[in-house]
Amino acid sequence: MGGHVGGGHGLTSFSDPYGPSLYGDVVDTPVFLAGGQIGYNWQRERWVFGLELDASGAVSVGVNTRLAVSRFVVSANCTAGPNVFVTGTGRLDYAFGPQGHTLVYLKAGLAWQHNRGDVTNNNEFFGRAPQNATHFDYGDVGGTIGLGVEQALTSAWSLKVEYDYLRFGGPSVATPPTLRCPPFATVSANITSLSSSYHVGKLGLNYHFDAAPWRPASSDTPLYATKPTVSASPIAFADRWSLESGTRLWLSRGRYQLDSGSSDLVSRLTYHGLDGLAGELFERVDSPWGIFLKGNIGFGRFNTGNMNDEDWA
Repeated sequence: MGGHVGGGHGLTSFSDPYGPSLYGDVVDTPVFLAGGQIGYNWQRERWVFGLELDASGAVSVGVNTRLAVSRFVVSANCTAGPNVFVTGTGRLDYAFGPQGHTLVYLKAGLAWQHNRGDVTNNNEFFGRAPQNATHFDYGDVGGTIGLGVEQALTSAWSLKVEYDYLRFGGPSVATPPTLRCPPFATVSANITSLSSSYHVGKLGLNYHFDAAPWRPASSDTPLYATKPTVSASPIAFADRWSLESGTRLWLSRGRYQLDSGSSDLVSRLTYHGLDGLAGELFERVDSPWGIFLKGNIGFGRFNTGNMNDEDWA
């Protein structure tokens, strides 16, 4: 059993009952979460089979303009935010290294989320008309798949890094009636269907029962011990010299939103879809005299982006 923290990016999609929206169909929902997991593993040589139950509390909220079928229809301000995730999965692991200290695993199974939010009409007639709204609050069952690496720290403690993809359906929600002008008319309430998906990364710490908690992982009975294998001696870079090299790659998505209006939303500027790519190369050379030389070089750029300028009333 153990605990985890993590974060990621999600999308809650609203279908368009009135037609394609000027500003898209989704609400971006960045996710930060923390929780715990419990499970059981069986080992056969280097293969490890497991079952795991995972529960997380989440902090997430996303906002976007929706139902903007044209500039003559008063659109809606849609919010969404999941606050609980639960998964039940099976795991298939393989132990690497001479002593089996490193597990690489795949997992898949069922997932459950609790999601809530609002669909609120934007400013109508300088705030003189009531802003109709509907609220949704639901739990939904979906699926998840993930992969990760778990490293033994001692014979009982291990650290894991994991990526999970979760996908859910959702209920049908009645949209509030809105206005169109010109010609002046009321657009009656309709139905929008919800769905959501999330990409989540986790860092977790696990305690394994029936093991000495503080025995070093290099002892005679390490976590997930395997039969030792003969390995070749490392090739020396040069006598008493060493070289370390590595690369890092980041994919990012940015969004900035400025709302104007004291009580009623009057204007909104949104910079969205700011997809970025950045990379870095790291090098370090150590000498026999305790002197080293190291450095980083990198670059990055934003590839795409859009700006929406919306005004009501």
